[in-house]
Amino acid sequence: MDKPVIKQLDSKIVYQNKWMTVREDKILRPSGAEGIYGVVDKPDCAAILAIDNGLIHLVQQYRYTVQQRCWEIPQGAWESNPDADHAELAKGELREETGMQAQSMVYVGAQFVAYGFLNQTCHVYLASQLNEIGRQLDDEEEDLISQAFLVADFERMIVDGEIKDTVTIAAYGLAKLKGLV
Repeated sequence: MDKPVIKQLDSKIVYQNKWMTVREDKILRPSGAEGIYGVVDKPDCAAILAIDNGLIHLVQQYRYTVQQRCWEIPQGAWESNPDADHAELAKGELREETGMQAQSMVYVGAQFVAYGFLNQTCHVYLASQLNEIGRQLDDEEEDLISQAFLVADFERMIVDGEIKDTVTIAAYGLAKLKGLV
């Protein structure tokens, strides 16, 4: 890990709920100038590219922050167990959101979601050899829809701007560049 260039002088929590903590840090820059930095602390998450037989399984739910329903790959964190093994998290989120179980789970890699203000790491998995075993949605996911799309249609949805979720696009791009899809 790199040596910190910006020194933290003080830190205070300004907001907290079961999903995140927002803190404001008083900082000292290398120039000697003081400032503040807003940081959102969230547990690591998993994002799952569930691809089998030329189909990719996506989920759609209403995203309050942008006031619209959005297609994305299954993804999430376990706030009640923030130190969970990310492979188990990926299996759990896949089952929870799509009702699928994968016979094969390949780790694609880790990505920072929005490191300008958020310290969350997203662990990307490629799930294949899928079997339907039944969904187990959280209360917050009551409106979640799961649907399979042809991979070609999914790629078109990205290009046409129908899919705007950066985690979905980055995860797929990484898997594609690694030759996994």
